[in-house]
Amino acid sequence: MATIRNKETGHRNFRAALSQIAGLMVYEVTRSLPTEQTTVQTPIMAARCTLIKGAITIVPVLRAGLGMIDGILEVMPEARVGHLGLARDEKTLEPHAYLNKLPRELDAGPVILVDPMLATGGSASAAISMLRQAGASDIRMICLVAAPEGIDRLQKDHPDVTIYAAALDECLNEKGYIIPGLGDAGDRMYGTII
Repeated sequence: MATIRNKETGHRNFRAALSQIAGLMVYEVTRSLPTEQTTVQTPIMAARCTLIKGAITIVPVLRAGLGMIDGILEVMPEARVGHLGLARDEKTLEPHAYLNKLPRELDAGPVILVDPMLATGGSASAAISMLRQAGASDIRMICLVAAPEGIDRLQKDHPDVTIYAAALDECLNEKGYIIPGLGDAGDRMYGTII
């Protein structure tokens, strides 16, 4: 977390740390997923094994959520990946959708929504509503940094969605940025800071 919070961290190291933290967090997210028993044939004999039940779908909120995908897919390469593009209106702080590309049958297993920041909760709440409209019923969210305001919003709008955050920060400032936060994750990932 010190690496991604540090304003001196360049985009290459920021991206690497973001991906690595997301990969580590997925262990906690998957801990409570439903499982099923199966039998596989080893070179010696049959063995009972446990598998995650259903198709896992990872859905990043573009563009910053893309930085978390590789770390998660390193741990769960069998996961399907959907994409939701949401942009925040800087005056109203409300999101508007510009892309919705999701796999079919989202109810076939858990859906993990990923976005590095949970600030006002507007984009996350809109994304969860979009996932529900597409059929998802088991939704969890991974974020790196969350503000209490964003958590409150999601608990009000979607009380059944579990939020996994690497850090809970103090609050939002008047512009809706997380304090102390880490700046704009998308700009820091791609080197587009003005």
